[in-house]
Amino acid sequence: MAMEAAIIEKMIKEAIPDAVVTIQDLRGNGDHYAAHVISEAFKGKSRVQQHQMVYKSLKGKMGDDLHALALQTSVPV
Repeated sequence: MAMEAAIIEKMIKEAIPDAVVTIQDLRGNGDHYAAHVISEAFKGKSRVQQHQMVYKSLKGKMGDDLHALALQTSVPV
């Protein structure tokens, strides 16, 4: 089952309210995305911890409705 980019963005923003989220559909089929998430909440956290925060926001959809997510995270500059 495919997942819309707007739903992914909404879920991330619900968990990380200040997040600036950019999502790109890599294949046009709704299950392979690239996402860049920028948030102050990532400050002082390792890259692994930042990614865990984003994956947690997706509430188990990874590997099910969302097959692949190339994730890039950063703090605002």
